[in-house]
Amino acid sequence: MKILSLLLIALVGSGPAFAQDTTESDWIRDPAMGNYKAYAEFKMAHYDAARHVWEVLAGRGNPDALFNLAILAEDGLGEPKDLAKAESLYVAAADAGGFKAQYRLGILYSGDGPLRNIDKARHYLSLAAEQGDKDAASRLASLAHPDKPPSEFEQAELLSSSGRQADAAAIYKRLAGSGDSRAQTRLAWMYESGQGVERDLDEAGRRFMIAGQAGDAEAQYALAVMFKTGKGQAVDAEQAEQWLQRSAAQKYPPALAALAAEKSEN
Repeated sequence: MKILSLLLIALVGSGPAFAQDTTESDWIRDPAMGNYKAYAEFKMAHYDAARHVWEVLAGRGNPDALFNLAILAEDGLGEPKDLAKAESLYVAAADAGGFKAQYRLGILYSGDGPLRNIDKARHYLSLAAEQGDKDAASRLASLAHPDKPPSEFEQAELLSSSGRQADAAAIYKRLAGSGDSRAQTRLAWMYESGQGVERDLDEAGRRFMIAGQAGDAEAQYALAVMFKTGKGQAVDAEQAEQWLQRSAAQKYPPALAALAAEKSEN
């Protein structure tokens, strides 16, 4: 199950109809535009439409699209669950430099599931940590001390990677209630995709807001998308821009890509 960075998507465009007005040639010319459309479709549970966009971009080696296709395969969203397919897509995304895919592989390989391979886990977690992923660095440190129990957050991550989403959600809820913004963001993604909890965009939006106000860059980015699309939050272009700027100020890659795309369109 992949609630963590759903999704590495760049936010561009000038209005709510933007996503519906693009074509394959537009996505190829500007992958940020295509990823935006796909995420808008994902939010509406239009998984086939989202998959089509991501497949076009994945054919061009786009790591974000490869990562998101892996999520659909791993979680069985709009298609049968297929862990082998998901692993292959995550590896392609990771090898293309996608740090979220690198982290995800680190979790899958370090868990108790069928993909367990500690050497591979260390390899991909190291790559993600080198890109500044603090969760990857934390998990890597835990692997260096196998006698020490993993943190509650790591336990939830490992549970989600083994398909026990409801159990993971219970831990994320407990951590979120104590002020852990990372767990709050993970839980928001779960409500957005309906994994481990009943799908509820309004609840996802509420939790993203809590985490975003607490400073979580991933949640801030998600809020920017929500305010842009009107899914989970009311359409508000000013709020969308503000949250995007706040996420980019923390050097969150999708937000930085979104701002770069906006500038190229102007």
